[in-house]
Amino acid sequence: MKRLKRKKQNGGVVVNGNGSFTREPGCGRKQKLAEIHQALISDPVDIETLRRAAVSKGGLLTDELRRKVWPKLLNINIYDLPHKPGRDVRENHKDYNQVVLDVRRSMKRFPKGMPATERAVLQEQLIDIILEVLKRNTQLHYYQGYHDVAVTLLLVVGERMAIALLDTLSNYHLRDFMDPTMDSTKHILNYLMPILEQVDLELHDFMIRAEVGTIFALSWLITWYGHVLSEFKHTLRLYDFFLASHPLMPIYLAATIVLHREKEVKQTECDMAMVHHLLSRIPQDLPYELLIGRAQDLFEKYPPSLLAKRAALQSRKSLSISTFQAFQLSTLHQRPDSVLQRLTKAQGSTTSRHGLEAALPGDRGQLWRRGNRMVKMAVWGLSATLGAAVFAVAQTAMDWGPEALLQLF
Repeated sequence: MKRLKRKKQNGGVVVNGNGSFTREPGCGRKQKLAEIHQALISDPVDIETLRRAAVSKGGLLTDELRRKVWPKLLNINIYDLPHKPGRDVRENHKDYNQVVLDVRRSMKRFPKGMPATERAVLQEQLIDIILEVLKRNTQLHYYQGYHDVAVTLLLVVGERMAIALLDTLSNYHLRDFMDPTMDSTKHILNYLMPILEQVDLELHDFMIRAEVGTIFALSWLITWYGHVLSEFKHTLRLYDFFLASHPLMPIYLAATIVLHREKEVKQTECDMAMVHHLLSRIPQDLPYELLIGRAQDLFEKYPPSLLAKRAALQSRKSLSISTFQAFQLSTLHQRPDSVLQRLTKAQGSTTSRHGLEAALPGDRGQLWRRGNRMVKMAVWGLSATLGAAVFAVAQTAMDWGPEALLQLF
């Protein structure tokens, strides 16, 4: 297995033009907090510093900071958020039934110990968030696993901001997953094996002989790992990383996870079912900071442009990749929140800070009880044991053919 050389530069983390970062031993927590605060109040907002903070060790540290930084990473004005969806968002929506089924199966994604009534309210909000984004973007197609991304945003930033964040992500980072067919998703998965080939040819050849394919990583990719990680803190750490990175970074992380487990893989019987069974179950004690660093190294050493030339990838253009550079540039001229608030007041906008659900977690229950439609039920019924991402895998395998479906068992 090749060892990747690290570039050393001053300043902790250096943002490269291709959307990757070079990291150096960082400063302490207090200095990081100070740097984030300074970046947020700069005019224009120092987006490069925010990206470095999101990628570097520990990510954005707290949910309070995520509520401030995530919107900036996606160029969202928190004083111009969408209104809460009305009842009409559910009327005659072609995806309504499937969204409801997926959301009802998402109970494990909510904090342990959360009262059933509060969880039920959030699940109702989750349904509305998803349907609202799809209603706003008729070119987008729902996929099973999309709700895993939506619930992560909802739990951190609240309903209205979650709509804004999900809308932007759906049109950029997640865009390839929201086509009417799985062709674009398969295109992204096709980057995995060329990365392994460059770093560990023996591991790559073993997996080729086993005919395991890449479907084991499908749920990782389309949910940004939210469906497969049991600790919410790990999910948040990865979301910090992905929100500040190139849209293909989740597949580079997938490669680092496989490489991290190379000994386990090579010691497994060279059989499709055995290797798929091993790889499809992510260990819950992975060294995430180390893997994030290695994913960055892989991205720098083997950028997508290089892999596309060396692999027999589809010729169709990836919308997520092709629009990324323009999207990054669009985030560089944002005004700080203090200026946006002043401008909003001057314009007489009805959207104000009081309209945000970006309250501290301690206030969240109060917000639910005051401002939301209460759900007239105590607890959702026990969900089906098969998770939404597994349905997505099965559905995709059916699309790819009977041979792929066999890989699930």
